[in-house]
Amino acid sequence: MSDRFAKSERYERGMQVRREVLGNAHVDRANSAMTPEDMPFQGLITEGAWGNVWASDAISRRERSMLTLALLAATGNFDEVEMHVRACVRTGASKSDIMEAFQHVAIYAGVPKANHAINIAKKVWETHETDR
Repeated sequence: MSDRFAKSERYERGMQVRREVLGNAHVDRANSAMTPEDMPFQGLITEGAWGNVWASDAISRRERSMLTLALLAATGNFDEVEMHVRACVRTGASKSDIMEAFQHVAIYAGVPKANHAINIAKKVWETHETDR
């Protein structure tokens, strides 16, 4: 990681939160795949998403997980749905919570998007136990 991010308190906090939410294995894989070209991007998301947004205690991580899943589905950004469904075991969002979030997606953003996200979640649940 470049000196710009390695020395930042927000980066360090972001990396801590990222590990707490996504798990060490996921973060270690992401870090090992990092190249000099995407290093600035990785620093940006670690500081911004994880060190600022996810590190905030204004709402719980459970609520943040539900919002994140709903937003990913509603905007059609399905590539990260699986990762965030798996993270729910660490944030306290249950299968029921996730399904409630996707019901909101169905009403406010469209049934096909919610249906696709639900199918992703069900595949995760077939291979990983994510319900508390």
